[in-house]
Amino acid sequence: MILVLRALGVGDLAAAVPALRGLRAGFPGRELVLAAPAWLTPLVDLVGVVDRVLPTEGLADRAAWPVPPPEVAVNLHGRGPRSHRMLAAARPGRLLAFAHPDAGFSDGPVWDDDEHEVRRWCRLLHWYDLPADPADLALRRPPVAGFPAGATVLHPGSKILAKRWPAERFAALARTLAARGHQVVLTGSADERDLARRVAREAGLPPDAVLAGRTDLAALAALVADARLVVSGDTGVAHLATGYGIASVVLFGPVPPAHWGPPADRPRHRVLGAGHRVRLDRDRAGGEAAHPGLAAIPVDEVLAAVDEAERAVRVSGAVAA
Repeated sequence: MILVLRALGVGDLAAAVPALRGLRAGFPGRELVLAAPAWLTPLVDLVGVVDRVLPTEGLADRAAWPVPPPEVAVNLHGRGPRSHRMLAAARPGRLLAFAHPDAGFSDGPVWDDDEHEVRRWCRLLHWYDLPADPADLALRRPPVAGFPAGATVLHPGSKILAKRWPAERFAALARTLAARGHQVVLTGSADERDLARRVAREAGLPPDAVLAGRTDLAALAALVADARLVVSGDTGVAHLATGYGIASVVLFGPVPPAHWGPPADRPRHRVLGAGHRVRLDRDRAGGEAAHPGLAAIPVDEVLAAVDEAERAVRVSGAVAA
């Protein structure tokens, strides 16, 4: 058995897709078990290579793992030391991870803070002579439907408030896109339903345009897979758009797109905001204001990026034809 730790969120899982597929190719015939939050299981299924999810919420201390000792444990969660020690408690035959002296582990490569998240985990596998293609980000199409195909998905929320573009600008964007003939819907968690309703109200959208809190993860993936366009902050929905090749505009603030953005060579995905490496401490993350770099992005710049992304889709479609 190969035990992999990635107990994080939607965007984190999407960024680990190439590494997970590399592990599947590097260890054929072994059971691949992913330690991740149980609610991510529908998305894990769309990666297509994981045999089983072991429900794991963050780096909770484990006196024992409910699995037999794995042949190999792989730390795709972080640099350590807590994640290293957590996996060591599973008593693996071998640990694949970044070097961390404080965890008593020096076998792996050195961590690089200034590295894209996708390439980081591919580089880890390459260190151990395992395959991983950073471009292998595609997700399987979900087997569910029921929401409008061809919708323009606006996702105004984020768990980190500093990553939220101002609601009034999302409303202005929604109003303009609806006037252009876009079928605009607003997504988000149940906790973000009031935010989505505010955006819809200010944009003059009907109440049924608010899908926040009405989609589980599988339905959200299906909605994005069939969307015309996605506009969001630096959050999980943006990674779903990348995984399905859907035109997107992603708004960055506290984190640079060079670390978490879509592939730079895919013009249908546009990024705005230079991003800044800042420490998002608890007070900052709980504040009411968007990060200054995000707040500086005007609506007309987002509309221009929408036009560029949709133009890229038309060009690629013409080339394919």
